[in-house]
Amino acid sequence: MPAGFHRVIAIDGPAASGKSSLARELARRLGFVYVNSGAIYRAIAWYVLRRGIAPDDRACIAQRVRSVEISCHLENNESRVCIGDVDPTNHLRDDPVNKAVSQVSTVSEVRDIVTEKMRNYARAYDVVVEGRDIGSVVFPDALCKFYIDASPEVRFRRRAAEGQGDEIAARDRVDSSRRASPLTVAQDAQVIDTSDLTMEEVIAKIVEQLKRKGLPL
Repeated sequence: MPAGFHRVIAIDGPAASGKSSLARELARRLGFVYVNSGAIYRAIAWYVLRRGIAPDDRACIAQRVRSVEISCHLENNESRVCIGDVDPTNHLRDDPVNKAVSQVSTVSEVRDIVTEKMRNYARAYDVVVEGRDIGSVVFPDALCKFYIDASPEVRFRRRAAEGQGDEIAARDRVDSSRRASPLTVAQDAQVIDTSDLTMEEVIAKIVEQLKRKGLPL
């Protein structure tokens, strides 16, 4: 990592690939801070909707996010976000937020803010960061990069089991085609398909790679 940054493990992947649960557990076992980039994007999407702004009103969204205070902190060694003086954690999985977050996250000003928040965490702590452009854009020099994937059918079942109604295919199209930091596999990332693997099996694969990189475990 460049000077001023701690160790970073980047975990990317599409919606419902299992990357969030995996990243959280990996961070716990390593003693790293877990940073959920999606939670920051969701918090901004929640704020946009709460202000009555349409998710496709890019100019208004850009203006709003530049003027509101977005603060990040840790709780139980995991990233948390407040907008203004409100912690929207309990609303981040609401259906309106699920439907709006991909569109809101295409706004370049939003991505710039979230990228800087994530980098601030890495300036202070060893981190496991999960998202969609972590290894390709946010931390291109990360210690290790992983791309966590699963078949569309498995991902849909996982979302349904969580009681959520995301349109997986639609989110994939938006995330992969946006001009600002699209979802992509970083050139030096290890791809892991979790469709038929347990979390323990996936973690074993990651730990093996971390050992090869010389990370003391």
